[in-house]
Parts: sequence; C-alpha cells; structure tokens
Amino acid sequence: MLQIGITGGIGTGKSLVCAMFAELGAPIYDADTAARELMNNDPTIKEGVIKHFGAECYNSDGLNRAYLAKIVFSDSQKVKVLNGIVHPRVGEHYVQWRESQTAPYILKEAALMYESGSWEMLDKVAVVTAPLPVRLERIRRRDPHRTEAEILGIISKQMPEDQKIARADYLINNDGETPLQPQIMALHQRWAQGQF
Repeated sequence: MLQIGITGGIGTGKSLVCAMFAELGAPIYDADTAARELMNNDPTIKEGVIKHFGAECYNSDGLNRAYLAKIVFSDSQKVKVLNGIVHPRVGEHYVQWRESQTAPYILKEAALMYESGSWEMLDKVAVVTAPLPVRLERIRRRDPHRTEAEILGIISKQMPEDQKIARADYLINNDGETPLQPQIMALHQRWAQGQF
C-alpha cells in the first residue's frame, strides 16, 4: 500500500483536494483533526500540556484552545514544546489507523507535514499550491473574523511555499484557474495501480 502525504500552506485547498480523492475511494487521515481530538482526549498529551502550560489549558469542555493559543503562538519555543508533545502521538495514531486500511494507497493530510517530520514515514508527498492573493481570499471567505495581518501571521509561521515545492514529489495546482479534477484523476489512476 502506498502512503502519500498531502500538504500545503493555509488556504491552498488541501481539504478540497482530499475530499476529491475521498470521492474516488481513497482513505484519508486528517492529521490536523486527529491532533485536535487527541489534544482533548489523550491522557499523555493532556499531561504534557498541563505540565508545560498549566491546568488552565483545560476546562469542563476539554481543551481551552483560545487560552493555549494565547500562551503558545507568540513564542516559537513554546510552539516547539507543544509540537513535541502532540506530533509524536499523532504519528502513533496514524500508524494505528494505517494498519486497518486495505486500499492500494492512503493519504495523510497535514499542514505541518515537513515541519513535524511526518513526511519521513510516507512514500511520497504531494504539495497543493495556490498564489498568495488566492489563498488570502479563500481564508477571508472561510474565516471572516480573521484580519489580513492575522492571516499573514499564520502564513509566516508555516514553511514557505517555495521550500515545500522544492521538496515535493508531486505538485497539485489549485490556483482557481487550472482544472483540479484532471490532476486528481491522473494521480489517483497512478497510485491505485501502485505506481509512483
């Protein structure tokens, strides 16, 4: 079974691309969703978060995301500590999920695939790309409460797109003009036959 990573910066359309593959029957592991769920429910992660960032990170509803974000995202060292708590557990969770799959190929969607090192356990990585103005517009529509400065701040904390492109095995152009479906179909047909 081929293991393919799908990554790209915020607003490039990773989730749309994965939804299109899912319609073709590809199993998708969404690492970002898994991380959110594990941060709420995994005792090891909870213990690490509380140890490093305080008990206030959790309330009766689970993870207090706003509180944790306020502490962590202004300090790159604290981001590294948090990622060091969460990413290994997400990796273990992915391996457990992978063992239950039987399709010719599976996809792992993750925004921080290169940053987390999770690409190393995969066979290949596809990077979804889009020009910055297109990405900004998509994010504004999806998250109207975010200012442009906030959006640019998020983008600045991610690996630059040109670095992701340089490391990619495949590129998926989601610029809003190039048809996406033919790109997805071509990759699906290759991967379904076990070919890179």
